[in-house]
Amino acid sequence: MERFEALLTSAGSELLDRLASGAGGGAGTGGAGAAVGPRQALRLGTRLRAEYPTDLVVEALGQHELRAAAGSKFSRAMEMFFTRAGLEQASPQVVAEHTASRYAAGDIVADLCCGIGGDMLALARQHQVIAVDADPLHLRVARANADVLGVGGNVTTVLSDVRDVGLAGADAVFVDPARRAGQRRLRTGDSEPPLSWCLELAGRVAKVGIKAAPGLPREAVPAGWELEFIAVGRDLKEAVAWSPALATTGTRATLLPGGHTLTSTPAGRGACRRDVHQGAYGVETPVPVRAPGEYLLDPNPAVTRAGLVAELARELGAWKIDGRIAFLSADTPIRTPFGRSLRVIDSAPWNQKQLPARLRALDVGSVDIRRRGLAGDVDELRKRLKLSGTRRATLVMTRVDNRPWGLLCLADE
Repeated sequence: MERFEALLTSAGSELLDRLASGAGGGAGTGGAGAAVGPRQALRLGTRLRAEYPTDLVVEALGQHELRAAAGSKFSRAMEMFFTRAGLEQASPQVVAEHTASRYAAGDIVADLCCGIGGDMLALARQHQVIAVDADPLHLRVARANADVLGVGGNVTTVLSDVRDVGLAGADAVFVDPARRAGQRRLRTGDSEPPLSWCLELAGRVAKVGIKAAPGLPREAVPAGWELEFIAVGRDLKEAVAWSPALATTGTRATLLPGGHTLTSTPAGRGACRRDVHQGAYGVETPVPVRAPGEYLLDPNPAVTRAGLVAELARELGAWKIDGRIAFLSADTPIRTPFGRSLRVIDSAPWNQKQLPARLRALDVGSVDIRRRGLAGDVDELRKRLKLSGTRRATLVMTRVDNRPWGLLCLADE
C-alpha cells in the first residue's frame, strides 16, 4: 500500500507522466503509452534512480507497464491505476458501460467485490455507488481511479468482506465475485463468494446483477433470472445473471460495440428484433438438418454459449449441417451481426490425404483452420500443408450429419 501511495505524490505523478510521454529516460525509450521491455526497463531504471527513490522507480515502471496493457480495456488507461490481478478481472470499459445501463436512473448501487473499479467507474457516471472490497489495495486503487475520472463524488468506499455489509441504503446491487483465491485460479464455475450466496442477494435487494465467467452453465441460474452472454466482437468476455426485477428475457446474447442482442423470448425495446417461429400448436418450428449449402455461418460465441443457435437459424431461414454442431448454412448470402458468413467453394467428406491436392486445385495459398466437432491436430496439419496458391481460404473441419467433413470457404464480401 505504501508503495502505491507513493505514486500519488507529486514525485510519483511526475515520474508516471514522464513515462507516459516517452521522456522517462531520454532517446530510445519508446513513444507515449509504449510498454517497456526487460532490457529497456533496466537501462531506464538506472537513469531514473539518479533522480527518484529506487522503490518509486520500480513501482512506476510496473504501473506504466500495466497502463500500457490496459489500453485495450480502458480509453483513459494511461491516467488510471491498476494491479495485475485487478486488471485481469476488470470488465472492459465497453462492457461495464453496457451493464451499468441496466440500472434505473437514481438507483443507489452497491458494487460488491469492486476490485480496481472497472464496473464502479461506469456505474458512478449516473449513480451513487457504494464500492465494497476486502482488499485494501484494490479499494484504494478504485478510489484513485474514481478521482482521476472525475466521479469520486459519487463513490463511497467500504473496506469489508461483502458478506458482512448491510445493504439497507442500496436500491440495487452489482457483484463481481473473485475467481481467484490468492494466486490460485478457482475451478470453472467456482467463485468467492460462491454463486449461491450471490443469488440470495435478490432476497435482500430486488435488483441484482451478478458477473460470472462465460462458462457459467445456463441451468445454474434460477427460473425468472436472465442470463446474458456478452461478446466484444467475436471475443466472449463474460456472462451476467440479472435478477427477476432486472430481467427482460430468459437468455440473451449481446454483441458490443453496437449493442445487438438476440434473446430467447421476444426482445425488449432497443434490442434487435427476433421472432420465434411457432407451429399451429405453439411449438417452435424445428430447425432442419441438411447438407451444406453455398454459404456457411459461424455464429458468434455469445450466441453459441447462450444456446440461441436454433433461434438464429429460424430468424435467418437457415439450417444446421449437423444436429450437434453450431454451424448454420443457407443457399443465399447471410447478413447478420450475430455470425461470420463464409462462401463455400468446396464441400466433401473429410480426407486429409487428399486435402493438399484439393487446395492446389483451388489455387489456395494460405488457410485459416477452424475445427469444431472433429478431432485433429491443427498445428500438425498446418505444417504438412505445402501451399503456393494465390487465394486465402478458411478450412472448416467439422461434422455433417455426424460424418467427418471438410469445407473450404472464402470470406463472404
